[in-house]
Amino acid sequence: PAQLGTLVASCFFFAIPAIKSCPMADSTRQAASNDMPGIQRRVDGGVAEVIYQNRFMIFDEATEIPHAVVRKTTVRTAMEVPRVEVMLVGLGGNNGSTFVAGILANRRAIQWTTRTGTQHANLFGSFTQSATMHVGYSICAKDGKLKDVYKPVKDLLPMVSPIDLHVSGWDISGANLYEAAQRAQVLDPRVIEQLRQDLEEMKPLKAAVNMEFIASNQGARCDNLLDGTNEELIATIRADIRKAKARSGKVIVFWTANTEMSLLPEIATVAELEQRIAADAPLPASMLYCVAAIQEGVTYLNGSPQNTFHPAVVDMAREHGALIGGNDIKSGQTRFKTVMSDFLIGSGVRLASVVSYNHLGNNDGRNLSEEKCFNSKKMSKRGVLQDAVKSNCILYPEGESSIDHEVVIKYVPFVGDSKRALDEYSSQIFMSGVNTISSYNVCEDTLLAVPLMYDIVVLAELFSRMEIDGRSMGPVLSYLGFFFKAPLTNQAEYVINSFARQRETLTNLLKVAAGILPDDSTLLSLRL
Repeated sequence: PAQLGTLVASCFFFAIPAIKSCPMADSTRQAASNDMPGIQRRVDGGVAEVIYQNRFMIFDEATEIPHAVVRKTTVRTAMEVPRVEVMLVGLGGNNGSTFVAGILANRRAIQWTTRTGTQHANLFGSFTQSATMHVGYSICAKDGKLKDVYKPVKDLLPMVSPIDLHVSGWDISGANLYEAAQRAQVLDPRVIEQLRQDLEEMKPLKAAVNMEFIASNQGARCDNLLDGTNEELIATIRADIRKAKARSGKVIVFWTANTEMSLLPEIATVAELEQRIAADAPLPASMLYCVAAIQEGVTYLNGSPQNTFHPAVVDMAREHGALIGGNDIKSGQTRFKTVMSDFLIGSGVRLASVVSYNHLGNNDGRNLSEEKCFNSKKMSKRGVLQDAVKSNCILYPEGESSIDHEVVIKYVPFVGDSKRALDEYSSQIFMSGVNTISSYNVCEDTLLAVPLMYDIVVLAELFSRMEIDGRSMGPVLSYLGFFFKAPLTNQAEYVINSFARQRETLTNLLKVAAGILPDDSTLLSLRL
């Protein structure tokens, strides 16, 4: 039990989305002095402390006899929301330019007219800003009827609002963000024109790149590059980060640039990593940015599939007390796949084959058209079914636990950012029958990804203000895994990909940190 308690504390660190000032946050502060069965909450000196009675089962591997464990866990959250600057690697790309334009559009609450009517800037698609969670029940005083109570995720605890984020960053292209947004062809031109002055004033810093690790077809965009050795590039990036810290206070570095070829074999030790840097050995740019962020003690997030977080990088983050999170934003086809595997296997149906095809025409698709970069994406996408398979030894007994899983990505310039994703799920059913479900998803790739980028930043910032049993939530921000295809955790052997489990664990921690008991889904007390 003690060992598992350590595992739970180190691996299950989900973050708590919240807002600067909101009714729910105020009410939980007022209720903080009240002790309730199973959970107590206090606010003192700008820090909220929650003591939660965590209950779970341990099974003896030999006898399979369950043992109930009751463990007190203390969650502390600093309540003051700092000024935050996000430094995007790939500021001038589709995601980067849309990230900035989305903040500006929502900050100004702009409107524009299309053939279907007047449109308004919104944050739909953001978990922290547009989703709700079940927090309990109420009974109507008039008729005695039972009702569910839902609260917006953003209304639980103080957190930075996306519209308050400051943004800067690097890009291999020197185009200003107005030109970059036009080039991306993601947003309605009427939106871009309303934001033109602000976007024109933003120009990316010079960027580090190693062409050995990205597609050769990206060369035409490279007009804004840093020169130097590994050590010199890291020093320049660190200087850029320090300037951002000086003007904003808190900085988060987010890689949203091209998918790189993965570096294999992985670097095992910090000493080996430092030796390669000093010897100017070929390293992907993402690793140079990550090392710079770690050495500056700021959070580094990887939104692409390459394997930036080698064991040496994780250990370096631990040594410097820095936070890291990734990998590869999970927004469309792969997120749907985690839902479908939950649904089918959870229903007792043996999912036997998953074939995923998609084509897209944006620069991400162009970069992925080269095999070395596509392999990184393929590895990221293919691992999402493993925990669903491991959950059912009836359907997948030892020696029969494989699913035929194929991923295909094609570059078709005409479709631009409007990605087409086709999936076929074939399952074995009763008496040797076969059931096949096919889905066709037309999704605007960037407009699905950017709201999740806001979520990742907001939660990462909150994580940096939280402690579990007196320890920080690093070096890996494990519970950002809800937003990533290939989630990195502090327990490398324990990874959750299931959409339902990821969301439930995340929302339950949010409730605990706010002093609200997680749901008892038996509903026994309600006598249904």
